[in-house]
Amino acid sequence: MAVPKRRQSNQKTRSRRAHDFLTPRQLTFCSNCGKAVPTHRICGTCGHYMGRAVIKTGD
Repeated sequence: MAVPKRRQSNQKTRSRRAHDFLTPRQLTFCSNCGKAVPTHRICGTCGHYMGRAVIKTGD
């Protein structure tokens, strides 16, 4: 089994892991009620998506 000859530097390790962080969730605002909603999702509050009512809510 192969064994590394030298210890990897901190810079090499950190540059390899640079893309491993989590990206924050992108939010848009509902055109009907103004609540923050994740992109490409139906609004959980009013049931609208892309300006149309998709789901009937209890309101």
